[in-house]
Amino acid sequence: MNTSRIRVLATGGTIAGSGGSAFGSGYSPGQIAAEDMLREVKSLGIDAELDAVEIASIGSQDIDWPVWDRLHAEVVRAQADDAICGIIITHGTDTAEETALLLDQTLEPGKPVILVGAMRPADAVGSDGMRNFANAVRVASDPASRDRGVLVVMGDTIFAARDVRKAATSNIDAFKGFPRGPLGRVTPSTLDWFGPAARTGEKARFAWPEKLPRVAILIAGAGMDAQPVEALLGIGCQGIVLAGMGQGNAPRCVLDALQQAAAAGVPVVRSSRVDEGLVDRNVEVDDDARGFIAARSLGPAKSRILLMLLLASGITDPAAIQQAFDKP
Repeated sequence: MNTSRIRVLATGGTIAGSGGSAFGSGYSPGQIAAEDMLREVKSLGIDAELDAVEIASIGSQDIDWPVWDRLHAEVVRAQADDAICGIIITHGTDTAEETALLLDQTLEPGKPVILVGAMRPADAVGSDGMRNFANAVRVASDPASRDRGVLVVMGDTIFAARDVRKAATSNIDAFKGFPRGPLGRVTPSTLDWFGPAARTGEKARFAWPEKLPRVAILIAGAGMDAQPVEALLGIGCQGIVLAGMGQGNAPRCVLDALQQAAAAGVPVVRSSRVDEGLVDRNVEVDDDARGFIAARSLGPAKSRILLMLLLASGITDPAAIQQAFDKP
């Protein structure tokens, strides 16, 4: 059997982090070079040919448009190389779900693209980085990984970009999937898929934009007034995502201010600050009357990514935006 060739795109994160102590809680992300990481991986005896491109050496909280732009270009280049069977992106966990969705919506879902990270730096006791990476290699090498879109591999679990979210600050099993849960389970020696690939024959859902518009997340809180909405409009936000209470609710004065924004052509998406659950239309808030969009299964962070892509593509009609949020 031919050895799989996999392109590794490194962006930093905890998986490449070092704390200088096996027992300390503090660390610096992105301290280990991609080539050094690959040497350690190869020493494990993994049956794959790996080559690396260093995109960035940052914590994922600092990821920005130039990093995303280069990352996307390198993925497209690797996808076009027939000798490469899959792409692995090493990434910090804080914004992995955002990068995963951004790439998932702007890449053809054929060749597997896997984001992988770690909850503990490389020199910490019980570091999970090498195991997660070995799992990602197994997924990237598997022909059944094709046509599933961008995947995130963490803690022996495979998630779809649309579903994955970081649900704990520091737990080793910090990632969950909603509404579908995991797509499969993986270890360095086993791989089990829970269903067939769902995106066979699909094209990229959005063209890669030249830039992303400014979209802000507004977190609702008890007793707040409408001034934060006015402030966001004042700095030129082209869209607003409400991280609302329960099913995307907020004080009436805030909803009224957001309704005025929507009427002025600034799309408003209602999501929830709650960890899990659907935000449906017209439950507690009259979306039809107010001109709002319901985020459905997407949380605030991914709602912002999707709304930015829609606006960058010239899609501003609330009904058309709602269709994109309804799509699995």
